[in-house]
Amino acid sequence: MSDHTRTGTYGYGSSYGSSYDTNNVNLNNTPSRQTIKFLTAAAIGVSLMLLSGLILTATVIGLIIATPLLVLFSPILVPAGFILLLVASGFLFSGGCGVAAVAALSWIYNYVAGKHPLGSDSIDYARGVIADKARDVKEKAKDYAQGATTGSTY
Repeated sequence: MSDHTRTGTYGYGSSYGSSYDTNNVNLNNTPSRQTIKFLTAAAIGVSLMLLSGLILTATVIGLIIATPLLVLFSPILVPAGFILLLVASGFLFSGGCGVAAVAALSWIYNYVAGKHPLGSDSIDYARGVIADKARDVKEKAKDYAQGATTGSTY
């Protein structure tokens, strides 16, 4: 808004024009400013590329130096790594089961306490459907029992 000039009256109901001031035309896009932006971006890009190359070189040199040690100690390191993987996955699985159990118990407590947690409407609907089916089965059993005592067949 600072680079727009105001036209019209400056009281109640004033209108603001969208014409630019002739003295401040495109100060943000002058060639010198664009050159400075380009040089800054280029300097940052080149320095990051050099840093990336140095890190890659250090990683390759470290791997070259460490490879004989890894080959020498691989009969110990491979089983140890496998055991550590199994132990870590066991702890993660155990923790996940514990979190799931706490969440389930919390949901059950909230449901029993009448707070109606998320999904309780589905449980109530399923309970109603099961109760209706049980009532239907009970009535069918009574009908079959009456039919068996009277001797009629269906």
